[in-house]
Amino acid sequence: MIRIGTRGSALALVQAGWVKLKLEERYPGIGVGTITIKTSGDRFLNTPIKAIGGKGIFVKEIEEALLRKEIDLAVHSMKDLPTEIPAGLRLLAVPEREDPRDVLVSLANRPLKDLPQGARIGTGSLRRQAQILYHRPDLLVQPMRGNIDTRLKKLERGEVEAIVMAAAGLKRIGRENRISEYLSPEICLSAVAQGALGLEGRDGEPLMDEIAFLHHLPTSLEVEAERGFLRRLGGGCQIPVGARAWASEDRIRLAGVICDVDGSKLFRGEIAGSAKDAEKLGQELAERLLTEGAEEVLHRAGIPQ
Repeated sequence: MIRIGTRGSALALVQAGWVKLKLEERYPGIGVGTITIKTSGDRFLNTPIKAIGGKGIFVKEIEEALLRKEIDLAVHSMKDLPTEIPAGLRLLAVPEREDPRDVLVSLANRPLKDLPQGARIGTGSLRRQAQILYHRPDLLVQPMRGNIDTRLKKLERGEVEAIVMAAAGLKRIGRENRISEYLSPEICLSAVAQGALGLEGRDGEPLMDEIAFLHHLPTSLEVEAERGFLRRLGGGCQIPVGARAWASEDRIRLAGVICDVDGSKLFRGEIAGSAKDAEKLGQELAERLLTEGAEEVLHRAGIPQ
């Protein structure tokens, strides 16, 4: 029996259900169960992520269940997984990622360029807020949390004129038809590991061999480069940071962005090199942006360098 731990949102359950189905197909007759665990991020839906504790708020309780041996496998949205994994646990597999882009969902299906001056944009992400304001400083960004359907309902009620969301989440739960525009990386670079899943388990147990068939090397290399970028910057989400890597054969290209919350300053760069140096490339790009002035952003946020 393999017990899968997951958050209880519609998206998290779809993701865990996909892993469950793949295991059942691969090993006919195996027992696979799903256990829903409420995390800090699910309990405090009206509190900004930064105020709750930043990175880890959607995985801490699930990791604790793994360590207590109440579950055998955790299925996370990889972007929620901190760059430092607790002792006794390890990342067992990273399946092929879904579309990592951010998208705009708007009333009347308008693209970003056609939104009127002063239009209200909903997002709970500092990264999205900063990049949207850098591109369109005339817009008003409003904090918005909750699951996908909750945010879509807030849009329909007219609380905002548009929301910025992850393409991957909408696609996984069958809401792709709501997308008004796929935002280019030049406008809104995605979160580290966005669209990827992280399958986490206990170190030294044979489950890693059993789920190795789900591991997708190109996605794993992309995530490694993106997480290397974030790790060099402190690994949290107190500042707006975006990163997106593209792996092709034995090469990898990485774009990264660091910006002020109000969008007043933005530091962007790219790097490319051998895929075997994925994490190192991420750290090198972060170092370069820091020397170009992004260190001021971290200093203002109180992050030591």
